[in-house]
Amino acid sequence: MNRKLSRKKASRDHLLRNLLVSLVLYEQIDTTEPKAKEIKRRFDMIIARNKTGNLAAIRNVRSIFFDRKAAEKVINELLPRYTNRNSGFAKSYHLKNRIGDNAAMMRLVLVDRKVFAALG
Repeated sequence: MNRKLSRKKASRDHLLRNLLVSLVLYEQIDTTEPKAKEIKRRFDMIIARNKTGNLAAIRNVRSIFFDRKAAEKVINELLPRYTNRNSGFAKSYHLKNRIGDNAAMMRLVLVDRKVFAALG
């Protein structure tokens, strides 16, 4: 079931594609619960459908993402990272409600992400 997110189709598609780019580049995003659920579903579909890494998969990934860096990261880093995993490529965590409008917030985090710790 597709969520409408109180937007027209074109605006909704651009919003979701931009959130997908942010999730891929930063490997973590904070957003409202309905948007997070939709992004998680779409991200899992993108990775699962394109795990083969053939030319058709590469073209499909490049057609989805607005940002070329995000598409290249999916092709070069994320698809090889998730070769042994069938689903559940992103985890979601509930956060406190947003202060301004009390909207339910969630954090999406990619599974097996690289974490850099500061030494010192």
